[in-house]
Amino acid sequence: MKTAGIVGGIGPESTIEYYRGIVRLYRERNPDGSYPKIVINSIDAARMLGLFGGNQIPEATDYLAGEVERLARAGADFGAVAANTPHLVFDALERRSPIPLVSIVEATCGAAKARGLRRVGLLGTRYTMVARFYPDGLRRAGIEMTLPSPEDQDYVHGKYMGELVNGVIRPETKDGLLAVVERMKSRDGIDGVILGGTELSLILREEYAAGVAALDTTRLHVEEIVARMLS
Repeated sequence: MKTAGIVGGIGPESTIEYYRGIVRLYRERNPDGSYPKIVINSIDAARMLGLFGGNQIPEATDYLAGEVERLARAGADFGAVAANTPHLVFDALERRSPIPLVSIVEATCGAAKARGLRRVGLLGTRYTMVARFYPDGLRRAGIEMTLPSPEDQDYVHGKYMGELVNGVIRPETKDGLLAVVERMKSRDGIDGVILGGTELSLILREEYAAGVAALDTTRLHVEEIVARMLS
């Protein structure tokens, strides 16, 4: 069994979901009574998001690279960053990492392709929604991607950073997010939506959202992590 290393804390609520998900899925797939070996490095999300918000990309890469190196020194055989937004610098981070890294984007795009999706919407932080990593990955898989309207992007980002990252789950926010998906469905004909923020799975837990497939990036990343542990 390989030891998984997780850069977490971005935010803490979803890091808890990662831990629970890895333990649960590992024990389902390896029913010998053992538990997985996991090293979690919980970092300062405010610092990291501040770097991205200030467009300090080299500094953000340096920060995350140092935290991945901590995982390697702690004995991790491979690593994963338990969030979508840091994948803005995943390619550079992967080149500098002393251990292999598991990409949440590759896991999600692979799942979208396997499900036969043709056009998907994306929800997440503003940094994730305007970045190229999801549209580029999906294009390689032959899938189109669309975004919410600018106003809806503001709504999603505001609720994400103001509520979900802090563990605040409100029914009215769930209704608002589903309405965003419904508008993308009506306007763009999407047949799936990427929950491109690991806290989004805390509020949109169903397999479908507004009648389209909901791709839970946390769950998909966890599946890839456990597969790597058992390989």
